[in-house]
Amino acid sequence: MPWTAVCINKEDSSRFEQEGHRCLTYVDALREAHEQALNNDPEVFVIGEGVDDAGGVFGSTKGLKDVFGERVMDMPIAENGLTGVVIAAAGAGMKPVLVHMRADFLPMSMDQLTNHAAKWHSMSGGQISIPLVVRSIIGRGWGSAAQHSQGTHNMFLSTPGLKIALPATPYDAKGMFLSALQDPNPVLLFEHRWLYGTLGPVPEEPYSVPLGKAMVRRLGTDVTVVAVSHMLPQAMQAAEKLYKQGVDVEVVDPRTIAPLDMETIISSVSKTRRLVICDVSCRTGGFGAELVCRLIEEDPDLLQAAVKRISFPDLPTPSSPELEEAYYPDIDDIVNAILSIV
Repeated sequence: MPWTAVCINKEDSSRFEQEGHRCLTYVDALREAHEQALNNDPEVFVIGEGVDDAGGVFGSTKGLKDVFGERVMDMPIAENGLTGVVIAAAGAGMKPVLVHMRADFLPMSMDQLTNHAAKWHSMSGGQISIPLVVRSIIGRGWGSAAQHSQGTHNMFLSTPGLKIALPATPYDAKGMFLSALQDPNPVLLFEHRWLYGTLGPVPEEPYSVPLGKAMVRRLGTDVTVVAVSHMLPQAMQAAEKLYKQGVDVEVVDPRTIAPLDMETIISSVSKTRRLVICDVSCRTGGFGAELVCRLIEEDPDLLQAAVKRISFPDLPTPSSPELEEAYYPDIDDIVNAILSIV
């Protein structure tokens, strides 16, 4: 099915279009999902800094203010307070979409998210649900530096009650957003800015992609690569490069890191017995460490080689192009990690 594919070049999307499948960019798929949600449910509203600007959060909310009026509203730079407002709105039965243009500033909302949004359902004995969707965007490049390019998704892993998703394809961007809106409790969606221009097949009608279910993007026998977000297309390209050298790589996209679909990952690693993990965040405290711990708890003899992790170094992000090039991992880093264990 084309909906499971990762388009890593224009030829991929052209092939799907020739087969009669409609292709959209990641950002257009997101915008379409917002428009359909606003059209289909009067309780949905979108709020965030810049959602009503001409640019519309890199295009993902562009023009929605003109169609839906005050249901698409700007907010002041007061993230913690506004998060409390949308939590209360969700508790009263509305379905807010809170947009953070930079994931770096999501920690400003952390008190409200971890101590309130994530807890109310449990603390009320199931009487109150918080159907809140929080979008935040990971950036890199163009000198974004230490305060505008972080992947903060791993910070929320130890908060029960939050689902955390990192859609990596246009199909998943739309489907996981619509699934998140139907979830009775909070979902954090992390989107990588460098994925916004990628193309892929996207159905026109509304559809759902289940939260908590991983996807095997490429079958292989020699090593499992678990890659999230922007690292997924890079892992796919690394796998294609290595296949020409006789190394068969299986690529797994977790799609959500909370809950983490260990069944799919264990099934893959049980076959290959080797593992490389690719993340869009710093090394320490990442979802990959939790993944490996769970694997070893399941079977201490499962792995036949050392685990390799591809991630950002434990350093603040630099701003100069030369240092950025050294800071961020690339396809060659993934290739070398795989070769070192096969």
